[in-house]
Amino acid sequence: MFARSTTIQAQPSAIDAGIAHMRDIVLPALREIPGCIGLSLLVDRDNGHCIATSAWESEEAMHDSREQVGPIRDRALATFRGGAQIEEWEIAGLHRAHHADEGACVRATWVKTDPNRLDSAIEIYKADTLPAMEDLEGFCSASLMVNRRSGRAVSCTGYDSAAAMRAGREQSASLRVDAARRTGVEALDVREFELALAHLRVPEMA
Repeated sequence: MFARSTTIQAQPSAIDAGIAHMRDIVLPALREIPGCIGLSLLVDRDNGHCIATSAWESEEAMHDSREQVGPIRDRALATFRGGAQIEEWEIAGLHRAHHADEGACVRATWVKTDPNRLDSAIEIYKADTLPAMEDLEGFCSASLMVNRRSGRAVSCTGYDSAAAMRAGREQSASLRVDAARRTGVEALDVREFELALAHLRVPEMA
């Protein structure tokens, strides 16, 4: 499974219109493209930082979609009134305790390591970090996406609510420090988001 993320620096005043556009226009359009298996949207209303992620059955399907996706993305960016950075990933792991309901939130952690160490880092994430995440209050889901060429990766942990996400900050930070020590990854950034759209149909990959 593969994913394409579009990081949008939106105008905060345009976020509600952007969410509606992604739900009513972009999601149905993507569903018509062969190999697409859904869309998610993370939103930070305070600073306009948003991340739209489309999931694909294969790397070939993701690459073949570029020409069709381009105009869809351009219209969405116009609605958000912002620019975008695009990245492509392999989905290395995904686990859902249950599906996200309204009010769910996500903490995303970006890291980087030697590409040759990625397989080891993925195994530690699945065997140790992910089971520990399940003990966090309000845990909903977790995913890991990697770029094998650059060594970059992003882990997203979903919570039932903003309150649960806040309550787990200290324990989550401890897990990140332990994982970094064991895998040799370098933490790049940590951000918290509202889960505005959750329509990824990626199967269990834990």
